[in-house]
Amino acid sequence: MDRQVDELCINTIRFLAVDAIERAKSGHPGMVLGAAPVAYVLWDRFLKHNPSNPKWPNRDRFVLSAGHASMLLYSLLYLTGYPMTLDDLKSFRQWGSRTPGHPERDPEMGIETTTGPLGQGLANAVGMAMAEAHLAARFNCDGHKVVDHFTYVLASDGDMMEGISHEAASLAGHLKLGKLIVLYDSNQVSIEGSTSLAFTEDVSARFRAYGWHVQEVGDANDLDAVEDAISKARIEIDRPSLIVVHSHIGYGSPKQDSASSHGAPLGPEAARATKEKLGWPLQPEFYVPAQALEHMRLAVERGKVLEQEWNVEFLRWKEECRERAAEWQIFMSGRLPAGWDAHLPQFSPNDPPIATRKASGKTINAIADGVPFLFGGSADLAPSNNTYMTGKGDFEPGSYAGRNVHFGVREHVMGAALNGLAEHGGIRPFGGTFLVFSDYMRPPIRLAAMMKLPVTYVFTHDSIGIGEDGPTHQPVEHLPALRAIPGLTVIRPADARETVEAWRLTMEWDKGPVALILTRQSLPILDLDQAKIADGVRRGAYALDENRDPDVQILATGSEVHLALEAKKALAEEGIRAQVVSMPSWEIFEAQLEKYRKSVLIPGKPKIAVEAAYPLGWEKWVGEHGAVIGLRRFGASAPGKIVMEKLGFNVPNVVEHAKKLLGHHG
Repeated sequence: MDRQVDELCINTIRFLAVDAIERAKSGHPGMVLGAAPVAYVLWDRFLKHNPSNPKWPNRDRFVLSAGHASMLLYSLLYLTGYPMTLDDLKSFRQWGSRTPGHPERDPEMGIETTTGPLGQGLANAVGMAMAEAHLAARFNCDGHKVVDHFTYVLASDGDMMEGISHEAASLAGHLKLGKLIVLYDSNQVSIEGSTSLAFTEDVSARFRAYGWHVQEVGDANDLDAVEDAISKARIEIDRPSLIVVHSHIGYGSPKQDSASSHGAPLGPEAARATKEKLGWPLQPEFYVPAQALEHMRLAVERGKVLEQEWNVEFLRWKEECRERAAEWQIFMSGRLPAGWDAHLPQFSPNDPPIATRKASGKTINAIADGVPFLFGGSADLAPSNNTYMTGKGDFEPGSYAGRNVHFGVREHVMGAALNGLAEHGGIRPFGGTFLVFSDYMRPPIRLAAMMKLPVTYVFTHDSIGIGEDGPTHQPVEHLPALRAIPGLTVIRPADARETVEAWRLTMEWDKGPVALILTRQSLPILDLDQAKIADGVRRGAYALDENRDPDVQILATGSEVHLALEAKKALAEEGIRAQVVSMPSWEIFEAQLEKYRKSVLIPGKPKIAVEAAYPLGWEKWVGEHGAVIGLRRFGASAPGKIVMEKLGFNVPNVVEHAKKLLGHHG
């Protein structure tokens, strides 16, 4: 009888998906048909969750890395009692529905992360497992475990092919993240056909080489074997676990083991044949047997009991671990502690020039003292990015309480792990690398923006001004490329004081990820009132003087603000009144009221933009007749000042552009 109920539940999952995909005339039925038994065993026998409180802190995290199989997740959420309705399933892939083609993060619904680009979910899960390990080390004490959960992933052949899976597996194996369990649905079919066309490696051997605990299950429909493998993986807490489950894509359908079942509806005839073969009623659509729903909905009461047991343990822990308990609410709320910014560094115009990366490093360390949940690191560039938090320990096997992460030369997984850290909760993550390598982590940056995650990117070595490393390391197109990502706030401060204010704003920002763009070279400190700088950064742009009737405005970001100031002096010697506008963040400035924007960028005044990057986008700010001094070529290897000089970032060139512009305006 129990096995009959199991099969009934599994087929309910399968055919909810088939019907939704048929109705939508779009979707991916193949993996759902093949992997439904694996997901069912996990959710029915092991997954610790509470559908009545999807955000319960100690829940297990489930990540469907193979996001194309989204109907598998939606069916599970509906059947186990999350606020997902049958009508939601019926509106799969439709405008405004809660069931988009690939899962989109919705913690209230039980969807932990946005997946779709293959490999991202697996790498997010590494971040989630890192968060669990760190918070467990911070808060568990005297035998009391208030942080004690697993992170489960359901991945596909495509996930394993993507390069990010290699980075993720390597990092997780090094960190010995034993609470991470990956179920790999190996059906050996992708869109083009058999995976043997392009993918013949021994995945199990690869993961063993990374230090993972690896098991294989020969048949996804062998529920006992799947259950036994998950049980063994849960016991193996010193290594992450990979369970390779061999399945049949499109199981039970005429298209079984065929690429035609991967990314398109079965079609009415094949859907009918599949139901007939697996003994499922042809009508009605979206049929949910009462016995299957009753069994799956046991998850609701089971979840309430699990959370109540945790609540009892939590109260005992609060009594016996009071010092740690006092910090718990601070971590879990995500709110900045009172006085968190009381000791941010202060810089004076009389101080020697300092690179904004170094000013950022001093600021990070000050924030780390006031914000105990600040957690992050660098892709093997901490000494260059100035991202190391002194005295805060390293996050490594055996010392998970450390707050400095060594991601290694793995920018892609760093970006995705930062997303997972933020999604888990209790942590405010940041990660650093050179700006030119932001390309390596663009997919997770894009997803962070889509999910509005509070992730901070510290991108240093921001232009051709880095000099001798040459064009391979000198970013050119990266600033406009990052600005093109909806929801990502890019801030390029002009000096140490703008950098401090940029960090202050970033920590308080609740609208999504922030990219800080910082120099390698030293810059003078602006001789302005600190309050003016703070207000200017918060508004995205501001004029450095109060002149309301300049002959020309020079707009700039970062190090080029100082070039603009030098050009202003040279123009003054020729009787031309220039006003310099620092524009650290286009996105923030664009969000200001029109009255403020016009007070900064004065209508009718000629404008020149100066930025050592590809000039795309500046036309919006300088207007149809304005000028832009930018880069339409790659850089060169030479001392930074010489590279800047040779490529047109010098006073005479700015002055010449100003004169031409004024001549044009007559």
